[in-house]
Amino acid sequence: MLRVILVDDERLARQGIRQLLAAHPEVTVVGEAGRVTTAAEIIRDEKPDAVFLDIQMPGASGFDLLGRLEDAPKVVFVTAHTEHAARAFEVQAVDYLLKPVRPERLAEAVKRLAGVCAKAEESVPYQPLDRICLRTPQRTMITRLSEVVAMEAEGDFTRFHVSGEAPLLVCRSLRTCEEEFPQPPFARLSRSLIVNLDRVTSVEHPSRDEARLTLRGMDRVLVLGRRALARLKKHSP
Repeated sequence: MLRVILVDDERLARQGIRQLLAAHPEVTVVGEAGRVTTAAEIIRDEKPDAVFLDIQMPGASGFDLLGRLEDAPKVVFVTAHTEHAARAFEVQAVDYLLKPVRPERLAEAVKRLAGVCAKAEESVPYQPLDRICLRTPQRTMITRLSEVVAMEAEGDFTRFHVSGEAPLLVCRSLRTCEEEFPQPPFARLSRSLIVNLDRVTSVEHPSRDEARLTLRGMDRVLVLGRRALARLKKHSP
């Protein structure tokens, strides 16, 4: 399943792309935005596989959006202008669609996008049963990735919670962990938290804006906000 967002300042343009994508069940639209600032927030929160992105928008361009993101998703540009094609492929765009978008042309872009994303998934260095080496100045631990219960960001470091072990603060960013570890079973629920979905034992809801997540192999209960809980539900069977 490809998770995408649509970014275009024209509501009817977004609606048109959404309607065309409805013919492709392998694609799910997880968000829309009409401004770059809103789009950046949605991308950081949703972590989509790709964005269908207009170039010329009020205030800031599609290229400006990509420049604001630390880890940009794959991009399919959708624009009425031909003159940006060279620059689009400089930023490694998957495709460049001209408005009005024809159904067969969109189908070609979706097929290309699926292929690119599949190759990216195959390049994940680790699998759940692989062993991983976690080093700190005080100790070195070798464990199976499946024993990692959760990871929490602390600046440029990540605190690993491993079943049966004391937490380790490792010099590795959470973004690197997200790129290297398979999804699922790992899922990023917020900017500072990745959990192993295979180790979720219970989710309690003390209020509508908060949830308490219990993980097998971790004594501390994790408190999730509304957005993190929504992401967890998306990953639930």
